[in-house]
Amino acid sequence: MNIAVVGTGYVGLVTGTCFAETGNHVICVDIDANKVARMKRGEIPIYEPGLDLLFERNTRQGRLHFTTNLAEAVAASEIIFLALPTPPGEDGSADLSYVLGVAEQLSRLITDYKVVIDKSTVPVGTADKVHAVIAKGVSPDLFDVVSNPEFLREGVAVEDFMKPDRVVIGTQSERAKKVMRQLYEPFVRQGNPIIFMDEHSAELTKYAANSYLATRITFMNEIANLCEILGANVDMVRMGMGSDSRIGKRFLFPGVGYGGSCFPKDVQALARMAEDAHYDFKILSSVMTVNTRQRLVLADKIKSYFNNNLQGKTIAVWGLAFKPNTDDIREAPALYIIDELLAAGATVKAYDPEAMPNVKARYGDSIQLTADQYETLIGADALAIVTEWSLFRTPSFQVMKELMKGKAIFDGRNLYDLDVMEEQGFYYESIGRETVIG
Repeated sequence: MNIAVVGTGYVGLVTGTCFAETGNHVICVDIDANKVARMKRGEIPIYEPGLDLLFERNTRQGRLHFTTNLAEAVAASEIIFLALPTPPGEDGSADLSYVLGVAEQLSRLITDYKVVIDKSTVPVGTADKVHAVIAKGVSPDLFDVVSNPEFLREGVAVEDFMKPDRVVIGTQSERAKKVMRQLYEPFVRQGNPIIFMDEHSAELTKYAANSYLATRITFMNEIANLCEILGANVDMVRMGMGSDSRIGKRFLFPGVGYGGSCFPKDVQALARMAEDAHYDFKILSSVMTVNTRQRLVLADKIKSYFNNNLQGKTIAVWGLAFKPNTDDIREAPALYIIDELLAAGATVKAYDPEAMPNVKARYGDSIQLTADQYETLIGADALAIVTEWSLFRTPSFQVMKELMKGKAIFDGRNLYDLDVMEEQGFYYESIGRETVIG
């Protein structure tokens, strides 16, 4: 099939590359000429494990192309994915200006039947709006607008796309259903479902799924905070809960709050949709309030340890991306922690395997970025662990003790065993577990 993907951000690039991998001819469109030129040279603008291999193979074999010319892509394609940014506005609602702007252009470009697919996470009713805009210049029998939300987890997005748990497709057009089924059948050969529904339900499904997962994370953070007060161990509570088949084990790990490009804005957008519908969605309000507080828990622990005086103190930070296996720092808890430490007068040294270029662009020389995790520790009064990269899980504690000025570790991801920390002589605070004095 011939596919155009408009927007080469995280979702668009993964979508286009994976569709090309199954034999389709894909043209990715972006208005950023420099970005398009880089991709034509074989440079991938994001870090995502496994994407580089597929990207190289499909560009080399002529199935994956890049252009700034939307008209060229539309003319060559029967399917048009809109994978455009929908950033939160000041009121929390999703900004649809990019999506509707491209729809306006499509109203002047479509001359034969096309399936236009909203791949971006968009509020309920967006497919109707896109349809209305395109219909200003195109006969309704020449196009259908479909909602096809993505459920990609950064760090395993290629695997998620190639072997999806489910494919959700919102359309009431039999013609569009046939096209979409043909497009996605190669990805569900193991029997996972393609679920057809109306457009509004498909649009709401993405928000409901992400908001529920954010709620699970937030609930466990609240349990962890209560564990610290009551003297319980959140690891034990989590295992006891997760073994219940009605609950399951996933998204029950406490930490320093959720971040990234999806959960924060999707929870916010769903809350705004509820507000616009005059419905008081109390759970979402609590989720956002708790997450805002949880992002600073580690900074509060550090400040308390130093009696609220961080002047002259050097704090090492391990992990800057919002989660491991990505370079994405959007709404990353590490940024909120660093901002709090800097405001308190601390010197911050930090390391992340992939996210440091993005962090450098944000902070400049305000923090010191190091070549590896151990260099970060030289002269540090304390270490804050914020992102659970694998290389942080089994460090040399002896080297750490030799390099650090102080022996305090504040672990926002509960990476280490409490008994090991006591044996090693560290002061160790984690989330929802007892403090090890060392």
